[in-house]
Amino acid sequence: MNKINSQQLNQQQLAAVNYVTGPLLVIAGAGSGKTKVITEKIMHLITSVGYSPKNVVAITFTNKAAKEMLERLKAKLAAKEREGLTITTFHSLGLKILKEEAHLLGYKPNFTILDSYDCGKIISDNLQTTDKALVRGLQHKISLWKNSFTSVDSLKHQAQDAVELQHAQVYEQYQATLKSYQAVDFDDLIILPIMLLEQNLATLYKWQQRIGYLLIDEYQDTNDSQYKLIKLLVAREQKFTAVGDDDQSIYGWRGANVENLRQLEQDFKQLKIIKLEQNYRSTNTILTAANQVIHNNNNVFAKKLWSEFGQGEAIKIFACKNDEEEAEMVVRRIKLHQALYNSKFSDYAILYRSNYQARILEQVLRNQQIPYDISGGQSFFEYSEIKDICAYLRLVVNEDDDVAFIRAITTPKRGIGSITLDKLTQYATTRQVSLFEAMFEEGFAQIGGAHQVSELLAFGSLINNLQNSVKSSSVNDLLQQLITAIHYEEYLYTYETAAVAEKKWQNVVQLVTWLGKKATNDERTLVDLVQMLTLITILDSNESQDIDAVKLSTLHAAKGLEYRNVYLISCNDGIIPHQESINLEKIDEERRLMYVGITRAQHELTISYCLQRKTAGELKAVEKSRFLQEMGTTNILDETLHKMQKIQSNNELNDRLQQLKNLLK
Repeated sequence: MNKINSQQLNQQQLAAVNYVTGPLLVIAGAGSGKTKVITEKIMHLITSVGYSPKNVVAITFTNKAAKEMLERLKAKLAAKEREGLTITTFHSLGLKILKEEAHLLGYKPNFTILDSYDCGKIISDNLQTTDKALVRGLQHKISLWKNSFTSVDSLKHQAQDAVELQHAQVYEQYQATLKSYQAVDFDDLIILPIMLLEQNLATLYKWQQRIGYLLIDEYQDTNDSQYKLIKLLVAREQKFTAVGDDDQSIYGWRGANVENLRQLEQDFKQLKIIKLEQNYRSTNTILTAANQVIHNNNNVFAKKLWSEFGQGEAIKIFACKNDEEEAEMVVRRIKLHQALYNSKFSDYAILYRSNYQARILEQVLRNQQIPYDISGGQSFFEYSEIKDICAYLRLVVNEDDDVAFIRAITTPKRGIGSITLDKLTQYATTRQVSLFEAMFEEGFAQIGGAHQVSELLAFGSLINNLQNSVKSSSVNDLLQQLITAIHYEEYLYTYETAAVAEKKWQNVVQLVTWLGKKATNDERTLVDLVQMLTLITILDSNESQDIDAVKLSTLHAAKGLEYRNVYLISCNDGIIPHQESINLEKIDEERRLMYVGITRAQHELTISYCLQRKTAGELKAVEKSRFLQEMGTTNILDETLHKMQKIQSNNELNDRLQQLKNLLK
């Protein structure tokens, strides 16, 4: 039996692990070892308290976090002790519930999960516009409406003008289209299980029994619907541990509600609260600055981070004329520091508020031949060739998926144009059937051209043959059959240059190999794999490879990560805090974002700001961020002020000369 190693846990961590008799909220400050607490608690529940692994469920926000947690447990628990243990994301848990109970909501178990692009296409068609900004804006609204359980009827009733009424109608059409496709979107993976559990008491009781103890990571990032799902699952026994930090709640713009932390106290009267304030990442200089900044917020749960790493290096702040000089200065400093200390490039991160700020940094890094890795790059699963193959697979497992049908039938091209597809769509709409079903009907044969109908039926026959092969062939054999049947390699070399075609084809080969291994090693069916692919695309698209390169990242994408040396750039009012938050006088979340940026640094933190920035094509003077003033002065070296001071002694003169010599080296 594995016992908790109390020597590896501090007093508060140990208390959090041991408390299992009621609801628990762990307020885990940045770098305070929350993942260790969760994994140790899972071990304790299974090996000491007596929970069966199949009744313990831990929820994270990304597949990467779930994988890290599982890897830690593999090193400490025998295979039998973790058999049936569930460590998953909110959306994967929702998918698991939906797959088992789909029939209760009128869905087949092989329903399709649509990604953001496909959902946007449906909205674009309903809006009858190709304006991407308009479509994205309405997509975001629909997501917020879903997660706040705002009904179409209430939206129609509250509509102030024709545009708001149109948006409500598009939302209604969007939902109807999803249902007709036997498809769900990302938000539905939470919303539909909630509807299911609320409407069916027997199903609710079944899942409450199955989840004997629930652990929730990054609880401050939950939105209203995720909290509602948690409450339903733990309502009977109230056996759960929620781990979060109100100071790191930075996703309000996408629906996360920091008030969910406070709401726990209202909904669970027996809630115990434990704070983790000892930091295992940063020096006290960095933590003091972070504490000073966040103290200006109206905190839900006040805390003060500290560490045993001593004071450490001073935080350096410097000003630049503009963003071009800033990029040059930051890269020069990294190059000098890396040479002096023989560090790895991966020891350095440059953090910024918005993605566009990376462009000039990339240019300077390339010029200096410094390797870099930028977060938020295109995911492997978003490449067009990968989406092409996935469209075929989606159609094989769910022939009602009209979005997949359109992509598959037009890639590679097969003599079926937009006129034929328009006729097919109109006929299918009139008959209220899917495009796949419609093309086989005699009624359509009478209105479609003979050649086009023949091509459509040949395509239908191809899909039917693949569907039949699912029952008798391995996933690997099926995939080989698919890419051979559609002549995909030939298609790539016909329409792309040889170099591009080769790269795309290798990506397809990589996908086929990976899916084949996944099917064999994890005993996944084709339906499992297709549904999993969409979740990977949505949840992990920003995860980058572990390579020796300077990390470029937005502050949002950097949460949860840590770097030995951090450069926090463009700390100007209007950037951080963002101008819109200043205008609305709501900068608390921006301050939390600054706090997240500061606490990514382990050893050294350097902050820069600009004196001028381009606005509408011309340079204008700008103010440094108000958050820099809030950091205080404890072991903070403002180089701009330092330059203005006279050299007071020979020692200081020698220091300056040595700095110059280092620069010349």
